[in-house]
Amino acid sequence: MGKLAITAIIMIKQIYATKVSMSQVFLEGKRTPVTLLKVPIHTVVGQRTEDLDGYTATIIGIGKTKKPASKPLSGQLKRSGLKFTPKYLKELRSEDGKDLASATDINLEEILIPGSTISATGTSKGMGFTGTIKRWNFATGPRTHGQSDRRRAPGSIGRGTTPGRVLPGKKMAGRHGNQMINLRNLKIVSFNNDSGDLVISGSVPGARNSQVKISITKQAKSK
Repeated sequence: MGKLAITAIIMIKQIYATKVSMSQVFLEGKRTPVTLLKVPIHTVVGQRTEDLDGYTATIIGIGKTKKPASKPLSGQLKRSGLKFTPKYLKELRSEDGKDLASATDINLEEILIPGSTISATGTSKGMGFTGTIKRWNFATGPRTHGQSDRRRAPGSIGRGTTPGRVLPGKKMAGRHGNQMINLRNLKIVSFNNDSGDLVISGSVPGARNSQVKISITKQAKSK
């Protein structure tokens, strides 16, 4: 196995997971909504150095894929000693990761400790072009007084003579969703290192099978 059998325990504060679904658990007698995620293997592929790249970071390969790697990527994987092609490549800023050897696996169990406070970042669901009621939670118009086709109309959007134009930032119909959302103060309920199942309290942005970045903001003490 060589270097592939080595497990790296470093102070990396970010990992990537795939959103599976939502469920509920009972914590201290209270029903709590939770999000189920799957955390793939995180393997060190290489390093960014101050001399060559102008900054320091750790290149992490996330998951595995059967698709053949491109020629530049295959050369990088060959130099790092990896025997498989990662599904994603990410760069993690870590002061403690610069001495890590390539082709080492990150010990996720030392990072995802139950009780830790995290923030989840993901891309929200795209709703397409929506009206003001769905996009901005506007109230609908009255159904009475002969308004048969003005139920979901936005209404007045500006004043007349002064300023005589629609001011910038007016809440109007437009593209809704498909934005980067960050939710803070979430808690890790449980993590299974063998299966990669991660349970987080509350909801995280994104659709099913979308990628979510988990950042540790306050780590709990390991038991």
